[in-house]
Amino acid sequence: MMGSGKSSVGRQLAEISGRPFEDTDMLLERRFGRTVSQIFKVYGEEAFRGHETSVLKSLTPQDCVLATGGGIVMRDANWDEMRRLGTVIYLRADLSRLTNRLEQSKRKRPLLMVEDWEGKLSDLIDQRAHLYEKADIVFDTEDSPVFEVAAKIKLLIEEYEQRLEHA
Repeated sequence: MMGSGKSSVGRQLAEISGRPFEDTDMLLERRFGRTVSQIFKVYGEEAFRGHETSVLKSLTPQDCVLATGGGIVMRDANWDEMRRLGTVIYLRADLSRLTNRLEQSKRKRPLLMVEDWEGKLSDLIDQRAHLYEKADIVFDTEDSPVFEVAAKIKLLIEEYEQRLEHA
């Protein structure tokens, strides 16, 4: 979900893992030469979601950390693509924590550009929570520092991948 720390934790995880970091929103911005907000405004959400899928399909499995937009889970095809690319992690945070983080963020979130953005955020969580739970690893971010979250996730990924090797 937006505000859960995907980009911050992803960058830190990439750094401590010695891997490159990629972000689907940044890849889309490079592709279109526009910000995510501008892409939403010009093309609409449905077209944006289609382009997200296109970006996922264009990637090859490699040893990197990939952060995705929070709505990417809405399309079933994206789950196949994310799993093809590697281990899927859900950074879970409750509504109050997400609200606090988003209030402090300078980044504009297209889906929250409404008067009752907190109500909209709550609705999005209700719509998506069951989808996020399909991730290979679910991690509660709480208020832990980014480095600590990334270090714990690195260990969880290693344990998860070892279990897959021995299954």
